[in-house]
Amino acid sequence: MTNLEIGIVSFPALLLLIFLRMPIGLAMFITGYVGYWVVTGSPNMAMARLKSAAYSTFASESLAVVPMFLLMGYFATIGGMSRALFKAAEAFVGHRRGGVGIAAVASCAGFGAICGSSLATAATMGRVALPELKQFGYGGGLSTALLAAGGTLGILIPPSVVLVIYAILAEQNIAKLFLAAFAPGVLAAVGYMIVISIYVRLYPDRAGTANRVPWGERIRRLLSIWPVLLVFLAVVGGIYGGIFTPTEGAAIGALGTGLIALFNGGLNRATMLESFTSTARSTAMIFFIVFGAGFYNSFLALTQVPQTLSEWVVNLGLAPVAVLVVILVIYLLLGCVMDSLSMILLTVPIFFPMMMALDFGMSAEHVAIWFGILVLIVVETGLITPPVGMNLFIINAMDRSTPITETYKAVSFFVLSDLIRVGILVAFPAITLFLIP
Repeated sequence: MTNLEIGIVSFPALLLLIFLRMPIGLAMFITGYVGYWVVTGSPNMAMARLKSAAYSTFASESLAVVPMFLLMGYFATIGGMSRALFKAAEAFVGHRRGGVGIAAVASCAGFGAICGSSLATAATMGRVALPELKQFGYGGGLSTALLAAGGTLGILIPPSVVLVIYAILAEQNIAKLFLAAFAPGVLAAVGYMIVISIYVRLYPDRAGTANRVPWGERIRRLLSIWPVLLVFLAVVGGIYGGIFTPTEGAAIGALGTGLIALFNGGLNRATMLESFTSTARSTAMIFFIVFGAGFYNSFLALTQVPQTLSEWVVNLGLAPVAVLVVILVIYLLLGCVMDSLSMILLTVPIFFPMMMALDFGMSAEHVAIWFGILVLIVVETGLITPPVGMNLFIINAMDRSTPITETYKAVSFFVLSDLIRVGILVAFPAITLFLIP
């Protein structure tokens, strides 16, 4: 077999290991290690690559952003910011039809602005909003579906851990990617709110309304979320303004949310230890996947698979947008069986060169940023796409009374909203890029 054939055969081998329930980071590492051994014909070459891979993978200072953003999310949770966001949004729209659900999505968007993880956003807001949604009669899977969809805003609205990983893989400016994600993130939140409004009119018996809150109480609740706005403006504003780097901004955000949690009485020795431990576990899981993917991708580069596929696609003579649509469809299909981080790490080294070889009538930087946001949105859709949408499982684990099939039915409305949004952003790149200089 030629090196190229070995590289191509590695894909079904990797998928087989994943279907056998091997952790995906380990599956990618084993496939890459064995492939490296077979291509070079020497176990010593594979071991030599293993010695250098760990340092080359984790020497990037940009990866320090990951634990800092995760810690910021944990501190925000114990500091009561998630509940304050939900209560503030509920005070303004809870009395309207579908208002409590809309408040849950709005609070997910707000929490996503200080938490770079979709799973953490879904889990945190699920604990806060799910009891109240149930109290006001949100049934038929609507409550679990809207929280699962709202959780995806955690990786779309800056800061975003997945977007940081993409920036490192594609060698792009993290601050510009965060800036480009802002408008699509707002568009996503508005789209989900529209879906809830339509759903409760189609099924009026599946959602109730809260009592109208006096204006005095509304203002009080609105003032209670000032810490969230302060942290968001300090971190994102500081990064955009060039005051500090994304890594420094993440550290400042973690410190700020920690101080707010301490001031609110949520941070003590026990909760601090729990936050550090949870951050360490999540970081270790992410970094091991990054390491496995890095080793596998170095093996693919050795076999020339990405370069050969890129040349083949260019020589097909297809319209660039047609190639883009095919790639996005592949992401949607992969989202049914893989988690978002694994998809990014596995596919970007293959698909990114293809995109950069095509002419979209934009600069290379704009194409890279536009493609990154589109990938992020489709990956986000994978988090709520049956049968393996991770957010669906997280929320349903909190609500055992709702069959997963009911959640699947309701979440289809939100998936449709995502697909419409992808179509809009593909057709009008300026929505993504208008803030980029």
